[in-house]
Amino acid sequence: MDILSDTLEVLRTGRPMVTRTDAHAPWALKFQPISGAGFHVVVEGHCHLLPPHGQPLALGPGDIVFLQRGSGHTLCDVPDRDPVDFVPERVDRSSPIGQVTVDGSGPHTVLVCGAYAIDVDRPHPLFSDLPEVIHLPAVPGRHPVLRSAVDQLCAEFHTPQPGSDAVVTALIDLLLLYILRSWYAELPKERTRGWAAALTDPAVAPALKAIHDDPGHPWTVESLGTRAGLSRATFARRFASVVGEPPLTYLTNWRMATAARLLHQTPTPLSTIAQRTGYTSEFAFAKAFKRHYGSPPGAYRKQAKTAGDAPGGYERRAEPVQESERCGDRDEARGGGGSGGEVTLE
Repeated sequence: MDILSDTLEVLRTGRPMVTRTDAHAPWALKFQPISGAGFHVVVEGHCHLLPPHGQPLALGPGDIVFLQRGSGHTLCDVPDRDPVDFVPERVDRSSPIGQVTVDGSGPHTVLVCGAYAIDVDRPHPLFSDLPEVIHLPAVPGRHPVLRSAVDQLCAEFHTPQPGSDAVVTALIDLLLLYILRSWYAELPKERTRGWAAALTDPAVAPALKAIHDDPGHPWTVESLGTRAGLSRATFARRFASVVGEPPLTYLTNWRMATAARLLHQTPTPLSTIAQRTGYTSEFAFAKAFKRHYGSPPGAYRKQAKTAGDAPGGYERRAEPVQESERCGDRDEARGGGGSGGEVTLE
């Protein structure tokens, strides 16, 4: 699996939820902060987004906005309305599709409003490099694949058919990938840095793919540097400069994120998870996981079941990982630690 797809797969903690919003002016809807990422697609009409910071953003038909941290915000027909809370109604509790209707005598606006159960509370570079709000205006001929997905999504909402729930859920998942692709594609070369640069960097990308393909392998800075065709020191500097954190820190964080997903979404035994994430003993894995997440694996799994689809995830560990540490339970056995604004594209 490619790096971006694998990252989204691991950081995803549940299925997306989506709501069709039909609003006749006057209207203003307040969206509370969520532990995930949110988006809005304007299907018909016009409205304004009032972001957490900055000026109101005017939106028209086909426009897309993506809020990478699910920040609280308001959507309204005009910016000076007093908002009411956005509360979707779900006739069928098993369906991911909700409905919000605002009655009025003014112009009609139709929105698709969604939320991704993605672990954005932990600082993975994929999300930490994104602006708080991404605006992708509807420009003819630009991002045709993204526009095609939006058109299909709108068609399912306009004329529901048997299987629409499954189609909508699949399209929402695709929309996230297409939004990120479109964002990366629009970045000028001089602004391409961090995760966007890492995905195509000739030295960093092979190392990232090696980590993602086999997180349980006993990687070292030297062996990852060999994949990149660089010396240990040169590779370490290059990786930290592009990704924003040292290679073994990224490796440890990725191992823990992988373990968290397995605990959250599968009944995989702890011994198997330990092996998949580079620990030959369940004890060493549990010790590392508790240090990273603040609770042992068993308790984390119980909490995840209680929370249902609520995002869990990729938090900052309580203690920083030192680049000199080796990854895996061999260091644990010795008593040491495991290693380990708004932007518009027009």
